[in-house]
Amino acid sequence: MVATVNGFDLRKNIPDLPDSTAQHTDFAAAEEQFNHLLTLEGLDYQVNQSPQIVEDLEAAIAAAIPLAFGNSSEPGDEAAHLFLQRILYRINRLNLFWYDDLQHYKNERSLYLQWVRDRIELAWQQWELEQIDVESLRQQNVEQTLRAWYEADLNPPITENKHFLRETLDREGYRRLLAIASLDGLVEASRMSRILGGASNEVQATLIRVLLEEYGNGRLARKHSTFFAKMMADMELNTEPEGYFYLAPWQLLASINHNFLLTECKRYFLRYNGGLTYFEIVGPSIYTDYLLAAQRLNLSEASSGYWALHIREDERHGLWMLEDVALPLAEQYADQAWEILLGYAQEKFMGDRAGEAVIQQIQQAKTPLPAIAPV
Repeated sequence: MVATVNGFDLRKNIPDLPDSTAQHTDFAAAEEQFNHLLTLEGLDYQVNQSPQIVEDLEAAIAAAIPLAFGNSSEPGDEAAHLFLQRILYRINRLNLFWYDDLQHYKNERSLYLQWVRDRIELAWQQWELEQIDVESLRQQNVEQTLRAWYEADLNPPITENKHFLRETLDREGYRRLLAIASLDGLVEASRMSRILGGASNEVQATLIRVLLEEYGNGRLARKHSTFFAKMMADMELNTEPEGYFYLAPWQLLASINHNFLLTECKRYFLRYNGGLTYFEIVGPSIYTDYLLAAQRLNLSEASSGYWALHIREDERHGLWMLEDVALPLAEQYADQAWEILLGYAQEKFMGDRAGEAVIQQIQQAKTPLPAIAPV
């Protein structure tokens, strides 16, 4: 391995493997190796001294990238997508504190982990951008488009998936929905906190108001994630964060990793706020689907209270994000305002894709999740 920055050449290029090799890559074994690397003392030093310890991982990444992102018009290989997004998630989560063993963070500033993340993100983000008509967004009147999108997404049409949630989802399907969504729901708004530092103005003040409501204004009992945990406990599910990480489809992990990227890079501030605007606008519609499912199943208020809370609060948050964040930012950054539309469009596309994957998993599940006795 060529050393250039503290022992790492971040421009290092690993050649793609031939298709025949790539198709037979053991991604599960490579992921296990990666998880072991995270536990090593002085990861960067060890990789420099013994580069062979990462050869299988790097070969797997090199094989997975063309399988997942080789053709923008194709969905790509499921196993490759899942492997890459799980690796990204494990690196990105080090940016948040989980009140766990402090030793878990000993490699959080590893240059080798940065290189792995950047190598995957470069190919992945290019592939994601190719799913969006970026040139069309550049030509839009940002204010007119945002207002039109607000009206359309506040009350979207009832799709087949919405019908399934409202009319067909059974109790076990509802449990699985909560389990999968818990990867995000139990640490809700954590990534948003990464964008709030800096100079004070009305936009920042509005974002802090949104965050404070998500965090129950500093009262744990009122924090949204507390309501989510109560739903899970009432449905006899594990309330530990990441307790159902193994259930998360790559599409959901991609949405989470995309949010990590946008909040960690201030250059993407406009894109992030465009995405957050969509998320807050469409939220009440999505949560209404879940609430109607819970009511149809005659579940307790504890098993559905999170949805009712979100419907009430996100109706305000969506309007705040439009009027007090997105539009003021579009005026301040007139030349780059189209990036707000890009962030909005990407959040919608990736969110719909994740939602479709979650419903498919629920419909295809053959065994119920084990019941966890309440603590």
